[in-house]
Amino acid sequence: MKPSEKELKAEYRHLRVRLGKTGWISHGYVQDRGPGAGGPCYQWTRKERGKTVSVALSKEQYEQMKKAIEAWRDVQATLKRMEQISRTLIFENTPGPTRRKPLTPEVLGLN
Repeated sequence: MKPSEKELKAEYRHLRVRLGKTGWISHGYVQDRGPGAGGPCYQWTRKERGKTVSVALSKEQYEQMKKAIEAWRDVQATLKRMEQISRTLIFENTPGPTRRKPLTPEVLGLN
């Protein structure tokens, strides 16, 4: 069953509050490479301008970056859902041009 406008607006408000509670964020990937020649080896890798950049981390930095990357992924998923709700309500409630065919969820990016 399709959610009502009221339900979508309530979900959007909830997502806005959730974004406001977000802590540190970072994109990339962290890994624990196991013990190396000098002890444990932690690494953070990301893409910058098409190039891979890697940074060695301490265990404490690794733990913090791992949480920040998880938060980044959660923020991205939250923003995607907010975008879907926004498009749904804009196209349902704002007059648009006459169309030969109805707009599908695929065209609106709602899947």
